[in-house]
Amino acid sequence: MSGKKKGKLSKAERERLQREEEERKLKEEEERLLAEKEEAERLEREQKLQEERDRLEAKDQERREAELIELHLLLDGNRISANNWYEKLRKQAKWNRYMRCDGSPDPSITQEINTFINLSKEDSNKNTNSMMSNATLAINLTDELENLLAETPAHEMNEKDIVQHMETIINLQNLVHFKYDEVTEEILKHSTESADPDTGNMQMVIKKDDIIICLWANLTKDPRFKGYEFPETGLAFELPKPLASMDIAVRFLYSRHDHLSSRSQSFHLQVKNPATNIMTEPELNDTKDIEVDQVDGEQKEETENLRLSENEPESVSAEDRKSSMSLVSNKDETKSLSERKTEEEEQKPPESMADETMECVTEEAPIPAPTETSFVLDENVIDLRQYRSLGGIYYFDVFRLPPQPTLRNGWTMVELVQSGMHNFPYPFETQKTNESEKTDEKEIETLSLPPVGVSVRLPDNVLFLEQPKIGRWDFTSKEWKMDRINNVKYDQENKSITFTMDMFYTFAFMQDGYINMPFQSWELRPLGVNNALLTITAAITEVQIEVKGDKCRLNCAPAENGVLSRIGGQWMNLKALINVMRSVGVNIFVEEDSYKYASINAKNSVAENAAYEQMALLSSAYAFAWSRWNAESGTEHIVLKVSEHLKTQPVDDEDWKIYMVSSRRAMRLKITEYSDAFSDDLAENSEFHSTFLHMIKDGISEEALEQMNQSHFLFIDCMQKLLNATKVLTFS
Repeated sequence: MSGKKKGKLSKAERERLQREEEERKLKEEEERLLAEKEEAERLEREQKLQEERDRLEAKDQERREAELIELHLLLDGNRISANNWYEKLRKQAKWNRYMRCDGSPDPSITQEINTFINLSKEDSNKNTNSMMSNATLAINLTDELENLLAETPAHEMNEKDIVQHMETIINLQNLVHFKYDEVTEEILKHSTESADPDTGNMQMVIKKDDIIICLWANLTKDPRFKGYEFPETGLAFELPKPLASMDIAVRFLYSRHDHLSSRSQSFHLQVKNPATNIMTEPELNDTKDIEVDQVDGEQKEETENLRLSENEPESVSAEDRKSSMSLVSNKDETKSLSERKTEEEEQKPPESMADETMECVTEEAPIPAPTETSFVLDENVIDLRQYRSLGGIYYFDVFRLPPQPTLRNGWTMVELVQSGMHNFPYPFETQKTNESEKTDEKEIETLSLPPVGVSVRLPDNVLFLEQPKIGRWDFTSKEWKMDRINNVKYDQENKSITFTMDMFYTFAFMQDGYINMPFQSWELRPLGVNNALLTITAAITEVQIEVKGDKCRLNCAPAENGVLSRIGGQWMNLKALINVMRSVGVNIFVEEDSYKYASINAKNSVAENAAYEQMALLSSAYAFAWSRWNAESGTEHIVLKVSEHLKTQPVDDEDWKIYMVSSRRAMRLKITEYSDAFSDDLAENSEFHSTFLHMIKDGISEEALEQMNQSHFLFIDCMQKLLNATKVLTFS
């Protein structure tokens, strides 16, 4: 009985529980009503936002055609003015070359340059200075012809002339080495007259411009001789013991000019990436496929046969002619999309061009997968699309020492031999094993000869950002290879490197051309009318490029980096700046196939190219910068920071606004750089526009508009090319 009484609830408790239940239901009802109200308000807000968005989109659609035509006319006017300007410069340069009276031949005129080459080879003047000057002139003519090919648009030069100029370049390069061999031969013929009284051997260093020749002649034939160092050049070699008692001479020929890499098959573009080469349908119909001839690898020439002799034919070989054709195809293939469009647009009526512009902007161009050729490199071959020779080329040879003059009874007697330099075979031909012969390991060890040791103090005018790769040039396959090079020791503090090779090779130091990519951030800031500063914080270095008019310069404080400070502050055109920066080891410029070697943030190429064009138009009055939201906006949209900036000081953080650009429209976003998440909500009191330019002009001040309108077409053209060369929107 007591248990039952204990389980019953009292009347007060039942009333309390009933009240709590009623309160709970009342609260749930209130929460439900509040949620319904909030949901209704949310739907109402979304409906209003959608209605407002639809209204803005309709408004954008109404003015779309007018905005696109206005943008096209502005871009087309600047482009035509720039092209006309550059055409006048080319004509003036051609006239100035014709009127030059310094005695040097015009390398673009076949008769003149062939006469020069023939007379240079037949020149009986064996004065060292004269021969070196002749080689320097040939180098200058080579550079002049290469610049002519690079600066002249494809439609102004027919294929026959291009092939002829490429053959001329190869002939001039061969003439250069022919002259250096003549200098070497003339010095070695009189080695005893220049013998060092301390060592008894002859050692000599010749420096002229960008060339250094280090010669050592073995006159004592001391079997205990180990090697020699040329202290003024930082070059040293360790001679294999079997050569210490031979009539030989060792030569280092150092040249800052790389005349070999361009002959390699891997140097030229082998991969085309449609993602960076999207064209409109009319362009695709008008564009012919360009076939890249590959260099035929079947060659029978040995290293010593590549040395030019007096009876060598003047014309280039069929191999080099094929290589020239490949270079011609590569010249057209690597031309930027904007340059190809320019050449085609100049031949089309304005209405056709307007239609293409609208089609280009309105279509959401897909990004197809990259297509590759069947060209595959051997594992030991260095891919010159990724790596670049840095610091010059080292031609390392061992020659037979010419007979030395002897004095007998007042007569000077010299043994007459065939003229020209003759390579000394090492390893010895008698000790080379036939692949068909069966030899055991002990016999192979007996036949092996000690390697050649090399020590090099790296040039102080280049920047090695990591330990360089060492490549040896294979004259048969015409490739840089990494095999047969051992015992590599790199002293980063003293900038020196030592290694051994199984024979005497031409070698070079290679650096990854994309070691500075992807970029960490970037900023383009105006410094005034026709003046802007592009700052790129790359993976390792920070680079500042100032643009003023149609010239660029690298801004670098002398205390920051000794290498960059040497080239900083010098105004030059963009192509020259790109070549100079790459030559010192600082590459922030991309190629058509760069996506293979660097991590990128892929974007629709139509939207990207359009963004660069319009950023160039605005760069006298507006600053642009990297945004972290660009990586989260997808491939079809580009997000960047924008600020009107009429001061020379850096942009304040609160002045930046976030803009999003696609191939269809541009808009200002509601988010900031420090928002918690990405959102494509439109900023308040803002509208859609069909172009980035009109989106910016929607809130532009009168002063900024005036400054933008004062931008010169050469500045706009230079800025656009710089942005296209760095592609900061995808490589950051």
